[in-house]
Amino acid sequence: MSKVVTIVGQGYVGLPLAQEAVRAGWKVFGLDASELVVAKLNAGESHVDDLTDDDVKEMIENGYVATKDPSCIRDSDVSVICVPTPLGVAGAPDLGAVESATRSVGENLKQGSLVVLESTTYPGTTEDICIPILEAISGKRAGRDFYVSFSPERVNPGFPEYGIKNTPKLVGGLNEASTEKTVEFYSTFVDEVVPLSGVKEAETAKLLENTFRHVNIALVNEMARVCHELDIDIWEVIRGAATKPFGFMRFTPGAGVGGHCIPIDPNYLSYEVRRRLGYPLRFVELAQEINNTMPEYVVDRAAERLNSEQKAISSSTVLLLGVTYKPNIADQRESPSRPVATGLLKRGANVIFHDPFVSNWDLENGDKLDRVDNLDEALQKADLVVMLQAHSSYDVPALEANAKAFLDTTGRSLEAANRI
Repeated sequence: MSKVVTIVGQGYVGLPLAQEAVRAGWKVFGLDASELVVAKLNAGESHVDDLTDDDVKEMIENGYVATKDPSCIRDSDVSVICVPTPLGVAGAPDLGAVESATRSVGENLKQGSLVVLESTTYPGTTEDICIPILEAISGKRAGRDFYVSFSPERVNPGFPEYGIKNTPKLVGGLNEASTEKTVEFYSTFVDEVVPLSGVKEAETAKLLENTFRHVNIALVNEMARVCHELDIDIWEVIRGAATKPFGFMRFTPGAGVGGHCIPIDPNYLSYEVRRRLGYPLRFVELAQEINNTMPEYVVDRAAERLNSEQKAISSSTVLLLGVTYKPNIADQRESPSRPVATGLLKRGANVIFHDPFVSNWDLENGDKLDRVDNLDEALQKADLVVMLQAHSSYDVPALEANAKAFLDTTGRSLEAANRI
């Protein structure tokens, strides 16, 4: 196999993948639909949390080129599709970006090349959506004139312990030759590549991974609410249970779930079960119901915390700390902080925020919240401080000590009464 690859989509999945491929000696074209993203990347500017500007500059020095021109696919031995798969109308999967990327690949498909879909989707997408598009546009036959596989992304933004290289890579090919080609490709820069028996198995494995997290997060979220009513410290309960060396995995409650994976991916599985089998995937839908109610629960607890200080939520100033969907990154996708803020505003609170990673923050209805720059002054102004993400730059004990009232959704508070 020669070493030219086009990676379609240069976001939080595609760009780190491009970095590792470049390091392994591949000539990498980073294809993206955004002119701004392409311009910034070619200028050596990173737009994702896990890569610095210096990382991008090093990639460029080693032959990386960002582009909007899909003709680069004609020279590529491998094309990898890493585009977003959000939820569309009424919670149905939106495969518009996948279909568009697949068309671009099909229009420029090289004989004997490999096409890999990494975008998370429901089982059957590769074979029922992507392959028919590729064959119809290119006039070539999958499995004979070109090879096709699905290999789910496993990127965990903000956690450098595991990256592209040292996270095992699942591969499911259309046929044995496709699997072999895909294993050969990823093995050049991934330590462990794990072939599965087929495409659907690889697609479903990704959904099972995230559904497992989704369901267990819902369990501890519901336990947190029950324990609060029973005057039991859920965080102490979890600390105790987590000492068991077998049969238990630690999950923690929070203000909700955010990011691309947990709020969205399990719905892809639920959607396909309903569409193909005609009945609900009950665990998934119940977990979604529970997790979706957590932002409003946090608002209820904020009102309760203010009441304990003889203050009404209406007209109180509430400072939100950390509005991203996870700690130490700038990514706000599906962050539960938005519905928390919206719920506080609906109850008449004056809501302000601080986040070292976020300069401007708009709610879904277009409301803009004031960002505070001086955290010490904001603590004096706020009637209640609500910690939504415990970024490492936050000195939680100091914040708690200096706040008039404190509510912690992350479990870092020293006072059990201040934790959800």
